Amino acid sequence: MSLSVKLVKNVPGFSLDVEWEANNEFVVLFGYSGAGKSMSLQIIAGLLKADEGYVYLNGDVLFDSKRGIDLPPQKRQLGYVFQNHTLFPHMPVWKNIAYGGKHLSKREREERIRRMIKEFHLEGLENRFPSQISGGQKRRVALATVLMREPKALLLDEPLSALDSPIKMEIMKLLREVKERFNIPIVLVTHDIFETFTLADKVVVYIGGRVAQIGAPYEVFRNPANPEVARLFCAQEIFQNIAF
Repeated sequence: MSLSVKLVKNVPGFSLDVEWEANNEFVVLFGYSGAGKSMSLQIIAGLLKADEGYVYLNGDVLFDSKRGIDLPPQKRQLGYVFQNHTLFPHMPVWKNIAYGGKHLSKREREERIRRMIKEFHLEGLENRFPSQISGGQKRRVALATVLMREPKALLLDEPLSALDSPIKMEIMKLLREVKERFNIPIVLVTHDIFETFTLADKVVVYIGGRVAQIGAPYEVFRNPANPEVARLFCAQEIFQNIAF
């Protein structure tokens, strides 16, 4: 499993020009807000069109500016969890999850709904509406919904934002379980250093719309490519809060 991207996008006041690859691993796009991380996910998902570049998923072309290929989002076989988790407020939990499996037969859909409810620890919440469950539970429902579609890669846009620390730890543990269980590339956007060191197999450091460095979090921390990366990783704070 692999996701390869080269993305060039110019908008007023900002220019994105990045290239990186996510193999069967947990990749974190890390950097300050406004560095182009979420824009990258939107381009990969087909919600925004790059000016130049490509998006390849397991060798299949999702976008290639030179070849004139630009698949619509529904044909890209990607799971995308937005920051606000976008659940249908008028549907109970089980119907939200079922929506992700509308391509399946009734029997397959029902079987997979039961499995997702169990795997994402949603037993007893099946008939509750999004307004009746917690922020952490909403994140779990959103993940279950996109994974019902059997995506070939998973894109997560700051899925841990606005969560209290105990719930954040719970969801981070769940995300590592998702990586092991579904065995697909996961790309997560964050500007949180703790999330990066806890989750990432590989970190892609974004600064000002460019990739400043790529590597394992600890390697980047020990050998920053430039002073900007060193400042971004806040060395003193990391040593005080993270045990390697």
